[in-house]
Amino acid sequence: MDKRVYLRNTGYLNQRRPKATALGYDPEHDEAPKVLASGEGFIAEQIIAIAKANGIPIREDPILAEALSKVDIGQAIPPELYPLVAEVLAYIYRLQGRM
Repeated sequence: MDKRVYLRNTGYLNQRRPKATALGYDPEHDEAPKVLASGEGFIAEQIIAIAKANGIPIREDPILAEALSKVDIGQAIPPELYPLVAEVLAYIYRLQGRM
């Protein structure tokens, strides 16, 4: 089953422009979660609006959002971020009542 989550940084590390990163993970097809979208300012606002419109969980995590913003769109997350992203996936499972 495909899992999606959107992470945002509302200015904690970058006081001028919010950032947002969308992650997707399909354990049947992906070796690791990957970045589906990433942006700041207006693009970040659009990413968040799309997530809200589609009922996709949004998690405020400025440090992780900042780190993920450096990963190219379509690329798997780097191994050093696995533990942090695993926490995000656990968050999704809790929201969906699977844990």
